[in-house]
Amino acid sequence: MLSEAYEPQCASIEAHCSDTRQLNRRALTLLALALGTFCIGTSEFASMGILQLFAASLDLDISTATHAIEAYAFGVVLGGPAVTILAAKLNRKHLLLVLMAIFVLGNVMSAVATGLGMFTLARFVSGIPQGAYFGAGAVVASYIVGPGQGGRAFALVMTGLTVATIVGSPLATLLGQNLGWRNAYLAVSALGAVAFLALWMWVPRSSALNGGPVLQELRSLNRPAVWAMVAVAALGVSSIFAVYTFIGHFVTDEASLPQAWIPIALGLFGVGMTAGNVVGGWMADRHPSRGLIAGFGSALVALALLALGGGNAWILMAGLALVGGTMMVAIPTIQVRLTRAAPDAPTLMGAMNLAALNVANAIGAWAGGQTIAHGHGLLSAVWAGFALTLAGLALFLLVSRKHTESRWASTSGERLPS
Repeated sequence: MLSEAYEPQCASIEAHCSDTRQLNRRALTLLALALGTFCIGTSEFASMGILQLFAASLDLDISTATHAIEAYAFGVVLGGPAVTILAAKLNRKHLLLVLMAIFVLGNVMSAVATGLGMFTLARFVSGIPQGAYFGAGAVVASYIVGPGQGGRAFALVMTGLTVATIVGSPLATLLGQNLGWRNAYLAVSALGAVAFLALWMWVPRSSALNGGPVLQELRSLNRPAVWAMVAVAALGVSSIFAVYTFIGHFVTDEASLPQAWIPIALGLFGVGMTAGNVVGGWMADRHPSRGLIAGFGSALVALALLALGGGNAWILMAGLALVGGTMMVAIPTIQVRLTRAAPDAPTLMGAMNLAALNVANAIGAWAGGQTIAHGHGLLSAVWAGFALTLAGLALFLLVSRKHTESRWASTSGERLPS
């Protein structure tokens, strides 16, 4: 009789323990995904923080050294969609492991490069996994958090990258300044190996994460809405990289601060990005257009503030945090809109988003470098970013208006005026 009285209580305890274990497994899976993006973000952004160091070591001027930054971006642009399509049928866990192994290889190559050619190739290889990793990671995160939360899922995956701008990139920059830029890349490689083990242990082995037919992925590339959002992202987000690429020079040459302030500036930029990412994930699931308009619009204000007052140390630091924060508000919305445009190819849409962001990386670094090279001053790079974000916002408003008019015409049955 006594044991029967305790049976409901024991069942309740067992159910609670089961729920707790399930929550712990989900948390570990998300942690493994974020650790991978943390490594990727550290490698990408630290390269900009140690730009002066490897340029001096390899006897390059700043404009030439930015080609290595651009090579990483092209690795993402070309590698993300290509790898996703080639590995369409591969289980997403296995794909994540392959991608992290390539990432470790690319960063080891970066550490041992002896000239511009080898270093540029190494950065290209390092960039190949990024787009496909974020795409596959977003699929796994969506599986973990449940349907209808695509923006939150992508923001969770992006958290590792934004935290990398707070912790990883400044630490790698500090390591590069004190122990050499080669050791910074070796440290990133070692961390990538840890991420590989975390993914292997904690990402679930599930048939629900199996890939799909290659043609299914390819068909999504035939949709104008996909390419429109890629163009919006490539233009609009460029300002982040037009600013971030030259942070070291803004700090030391424009604001006349010691080199020790560069990691602090990088960290403030990352704090802004992390906060913006949280807000952007929330907005993307509730307001599929407002997140992008609010992000790009407020970024223009932040960019103008930075361009006009960046010579002042306080304005520089505040402006960097604001640029990072406002721009990140828009990025989860871009992912949600891409996925809605091609719901049958979510991994490829994640890769396309990251490819677009790295086109933005190349455009931003190039545009900023060109304005500086033509003698318009360091802060002219910020104005270059301002112009690109303004163009991205204008394109989005134009595309949204045409989409709204098309829907109105199809539902009303009336012909639009020419």
